[in-house]
Amino acid sequence: MNDVMTSGARTVDAVLVGGGVMSATVGVLLKALEPGWSIEVFERLDDIALESTHVLNNAGTGHAALCELNYTPERPDGSVDVSKALKINEQFEVSRQFWSYLVRQGHFATPREFISTVPHISLVRGDEDVAFLRKRCEALCGHPLFEGMEYSQDRGQMAEWMPLVMAGRDPAERVAATRSFHGTDVNFGALTRGLFRAMNRAGGVQVHLQHDVRRVRRQSDGTWRVTARSHATGASRHVNARFVFLGAGGRALPLLLDSGIPEARGYGGFPVGGLWLVCSNPSVVEHHHAKVYGKAKLGAPPMSVPHLDTRFVDRRKGLLFGPYAGYSTKFLKQGSYLDWPLSVRPGNVVPLAMSGIHNLSLVSYLIGEVLQSTAGRMRALQEYYPEARPEDWELRVAGQRVQIIRKDAKTGTYLQFGTEVVNSADGTLSVLLGASPGASTSVAILLELLGRCFPQRFGTEAWQRKLREMIPAFGLSLATDRELCRRVRKETSEALGLER
Repeated sequence: MNDVMTSGARTVDAVLVGGGVMSATVGVLLKALEPGWSIEVFERLDDIALESTHVLNNAGTGHAALCELNYTPERPDGSVDVSKALKINEQFEVSRQFWSYLVRQGHFATPREFISTVPHISLVRGDEDVAFLRKRCEALCGHPLFEGMEYSQDRGQMAEWMPLVMAGRDPAERVAATRSFHGTDVNFGALTRGLFRAMNRAGGVQVHLQHDVRRVRRQSDGTWRVTARSHATGASRHVNARFVFLGAGGRALPLLLDSGIPEARGYGGFPVGGLWLVCSNPSVVEHHHAKVYGKAKLGAPPMSVPHLDTRFVDRRKGLLFGPYAGYSTKFLKQGSYLDWPLSVRPGNVVPLAMSGIHNLSLVSYLIGEVLQSTAGRMRALQEYYPEARPEDWELRVAGQRVQIIRKDAKTGTYLQFGTEVVNSADGTLSVLLGASPGASTSVAILLELLGRCFPQRFGTEAWQRKLREMIPAFGLSLATDRELCRRVRKETSEALGLER
């Protein structure tokens, strides 16, 4: 399609709101599938990947359900439900295939810019949780996606896996762990910068920084009028788009509510902030090489599951613990304190009120976290790293997330965890809401989005052929085909320079 001018505004094929990993992934997919399309991107900050996508603003960097215990709940009969873990892990493999394609296309000088091998470990304490972890491992290990997961109650072996965690631990305490050696650490900020390089090289893409999208309104011709204001000049820019993707983190919810589509009715949001303890002692950082996840506290949202986390920031190794939940009425880290009050509308006031009534444990948890002292935070760290010293750690603010609130017709619940896609009936407007596992499973989520928004194009031979080129196992099941899973993992690991 070609650009045209309508009522003094440029008409383009797609507008992407937000300069994070989600918009970047949509942009690269669309340019690969439709090279001639024109795309404009609006980002409110001075550069891309500075909000939720930033490496220190993410609660998790490489979610694959290898160590996140909240993805494998225990059923009333005592068995472990692994269905969500299988889905998330397979979605992460889709992301790895797509990223491998980008590396082979030369959009990264080296894959170490954004991805590294870091083992994923689950740590539990006490008889009840040890029994749960053993059952979890047994339930997962029979599946191709979780092949190679190790279980141990041997303190010597666990000390090799995570020396900081085991040093100084009470010898009478019963502990157990699982380890998946092929876990990864992903710097989504660096990945996003590579995605934007890929978009720019494809041509036909304009990126507008320091532009805050204020309105998205449907036009009589079926396009969407996007109005953005420049922070630098104060001037407004108007663009008509045949397709709009709102991937602006917490800012996506207000834009959805203002869009006027019937599908937006009833949606609300509750902001949840985060805090990290970041290690400032290089010798401590070097003694830990793993993402060690524990069990969440009662009522804690998934993004607040505690972990002692090796991360690579601009290829330098770091160590974080947390995140601790914080509270702000902002929907973005660099947002406005009016974000949450202005999001309360007649159409969502009931779900917002009911969510508080139905989730008192979450409310209690958040209050406790906000009121937690420095000593309390250190005690939480010392549950994972008994010999931690306060002078080696600094408190830093992480990113903001918006927990989605809407009554679920099936369960009757009012608070929804995870990532959710909302789109207009005709597929011309699509909105990404929610948080974890988000970025890690972005490619699979956004492929589903494109299938819903462009059903006729999605099924064409041209699109299907290109999708199979970018994602070799597209349309196939790694969860059930062991040989396919092994082959795809080997190919992506080699392309991404990961240890096996």
